[in-house]
Amino acid sequence: MHGILRYATSPGSSSFSDFLAAASPDLLPGRLGASAAVPHGTTIVAATYDGGVAMAGDRRATAGNLIAQRDIEKVFAADDYTLVGIAGVAGLAIEIVRLYQVELEHYEKIEGTQLTLDGKANRLATMVRGNLAEAMQGLAVVPLFAGFDLDAPSADVAGKIYSYDVTGGRYPEQHYHSVGSGSLFARGALKKLWRPALDRAGVVRVVVESLYDAADDDSATGGPDLTRGIYPVVRLATATGSERVPDEELDGIVRAILTDRQARPGA
Repeated sequence: MHGILRYATSPGSSSFSDFLAAASPDLLPGRLGASAAVPHGTTIVAATYDGGVAMAGDRRATAGNLIAQRDIEKVFAADDYTLVGIAGVAGLAIEIVRLYQVELEHYEKIEGTQLTLDGKANRLATMVRGNLAEAMQGLAVVPLFAGFDLDAPSADVAGKIYSYDVTGGRYPEQHYHSVGSGSLFARGALKKLWRPALDRAGVVRVVVESLYDAADDDSATGGPDLTRGIYPVVRLATATGSERVPDEELDGIVRAILTDRQARPGA
């Protein structure tokens, strides 16, 4: 406690992760030990559109061949203009996201300004790299990052997407991307469904339908569950901030997709 007070009352880094590592490293994600039977989150997709960028995630977490949770949330608002989705060890990934949210808020309070979108992507890369030892033990976390670039020349090109590897490598993506166990199938759907100049309704339909296709072929990806009222988490980042698409809106989109697939079951 005395160590935390000393660091909290003295000038320090704008990085909250560095502060926590010095003051109380046992509170960092991944320091609590490992278990082989931990829940894993699976498929996340993102796609740009004229107003910004959309990100969506299915709701299933698996532990081996079991469904550990049917309604887990894997897509979060990192701050007002950025989104982060998680694939990998669910509990550890959620802790990293929470720390990342504090990291961005801490930087803004210390420096009096927000990081650029590239700067935010780099900070997340550093945090993923800090989990490398755990990743080598099988506790891998692979996020997908997206945001609205306030410095972009126009809103139609302001949506940006970044992918990562377990070593913290950061890769800008064009138009759309997916991560997780169902990413191969989701990306194939995105290739067919995404097109330039999508509007808000169009991009939400595209990301939800790509998750539907992933769930059709990947057992670890959960499809929409109308019986339980469980729908994908879909978030948007735009010039006015981030928002979550309400379940009532997703219900209509999911039912429209099901109606189309019933008419063309092999499509």
